[in-house]
Amino acid sequence: MKANQTLEEIPTGWIGGFEESNPEFAYPTPNLTSLPMPDNMLNIDRLQRQQAVKWPEFSWETQMGQPDPKRCYQMFAPDISRIGYTDEGRVYSIICPQQGITSPTFGSLNVEVTVTGTRGWVNESNKELAADMGVVGKVWFSPPKGEKNPIIKGIQDLLWDKLRGSSYPFPTTKAQAIMVTTHKVGEPDQPVFPLRKGLSTGFPIPDFAKHEDKAWSVANLEVQIGPIIKTGFPLVDKFNQLIMDVFNLGSGNMLQQKNVLTWNVWFTPPQIVDQGEWARHAWKWRQSIDADHGSPEGEGTAAKYYDGTPFKAFSSLEAGLLKKGEDLIVGVKNEEKAKLTNFLAEIEGDEKNKVMSFLDKL
Repeated sequence: MKANQTLEEIPTGWIGGFEESNPEFAYPTPNLTSLPMPDNMLNIDRLQRQQAVKWPEFSWETQMGQPDPKRCYQMFAPDISRIGYTDEGRVYSIICPQQGITSPTFGSLNVEVTVTGTRGWVNESNKELAADMGVVGKVWFSPPKGEKNPIIKGIQDLLWDKLRGSSYPFPTTKAQAIMVTTHKVGEPDQPVFPLRKGLSTGFPIPDFAKHEDKAWSVANLEVQIGPIIKTGFPLVDKFNQLIMDVFNLGSGNMLQQKNVLTWNVWFTPPQIVDQGEWARHAWKWRQSIDADHGSPEGEGTAAKYYDGTPFKAFSSLEAGLLKKGEDLIVGVKNEEKAKLTNFLAEIEGDEKNKVMSFLDKL
């Protein structure tokens, strides 16, 4: 909270008391297991107050298990996330962040942390909260946008046209997204994990990922990445693994299995909920952000290391450069090309031959 900000600036109507309704809810170790965890969208009609997450600051290790894991920091797209609760402080819904990368082969690769259920409390009087959440990661891709190198565009168009017209559930929309499981760190059988007050601990947080001078409050959570959920279609499952491999190449292993994804959520002051607006907001971002198609209040930040050095996807990989006229276009990265070639080795048909022909020209 800003130094000159007062509780009197909070909208009227705050009652509070839900935190005190059960002594088990109290810090230092809030136990919320007595509360049910309904679907995150089931109780919008009960929401009365909210706090928006203006600064969702994520962190993860780009080289998990190495002596220097090269931890990255990145703010996801702002003003999508928020927590909703009653005048008494009972939490009923949390909208989580989205972000994306652009793959030179596949177009926009989008990721969302989708909340499956939540429970908890907020106390506006002391700016504290405690909640439990269940989430899955969702990854899907969108068709290429804009002018592309003709070879790369040919690959994208062939793949997109084939998958879009397919009866198989390929991840070409959010509704058919790759589902990445998550769990409490070190407990693969526990899909519920805590959102708690204060900053993440266990690793240093750079100044550029802190917002004490602007934020109302801050809370943190962390999840460990599990396996992707199988679809039951072997070809789709292989393609989904290809997409996850490409996504992790471009994002620095953000969703690598067993990696830990941590984020600090910096809240703006409480507001009154307009339930219709909340439902529209939630529905809009359920339809998604699309990595190179824009986000509501501007893009998030570029991923950086602690010292501010930008993380660059494929920084250790060789990139091919293709030139058309005066446009210099970064070609398909060798790693993506190799993974795509391996995937296509098991596919039959004209589409495969055409795509392989394009790849041979790179």
